[in-house]
Amino acid sequence: MILTGNEIKLQREAGNIIISDWDETRLGPNSYNLRLSPELMAYKEAVLDPKQDNRTGRLMIPEEGLVLHPGRLYLAKTMEYTETHNLVPMLVGRSSIGRLGIFVHVTAGFGDVGFSGNWTLELTCVQPVRVYPGMEICQIYYQTTTGEILSQYHGKYQGSRDVVASRIYQELCNEPRDMEDQNLPGV
Repeated sequence: MILTGNEIKLQREAGNIIISDWDETRLGPNSYNLRLSPELMAYKEAVLDPKQDNRTGRLMIPEEGLVLHPGRLYLAKTMEYTETHNLVPMLVGRSSIGRLGIFVHVTAGFGDVGFSGNWTLELTCVQPVRVYPGMEICQIYYQTTTGEILSQYHGKYQGSRDVVASRIYQELCNEPRDMEDQNLPGV
């Protein structure tokens, strides 16, 4: 089940939800609005390779805004640090942002129990659109869990405070290279 705004507030008071720079005016009926940090990251590679640590460059969003262009992926982060215990955090774009043709995440809106850090956003747009630092760009909401929580998130993005590019290469570089390395039964 999804938490109501009041329950988000109560879970925050109980310590199960931590949102730095809490501002109750950003609390909605069943979510909390998060803001866009002024720093973006973009890949420099023409072709991205999941087995490589692809090169990136940084962009700052000035007060007068920065125009995002279609066909480009921009990595951003939320200004807010969040931490969640005993609940599942989920991130979605705000409807007002979606109506401008901005996608806030490509596919990565799902969090894990125990995640802590600033959220990395995968921004894309359908036509040129200007973004501003500090604009309320997305919303976080929380779902309850069923069953005993046996482990919490301790993955490669845990505790991140910066914009973080894909680290899937860490998984793929550790894969067995040939059939002999896989230790399959009967081989």
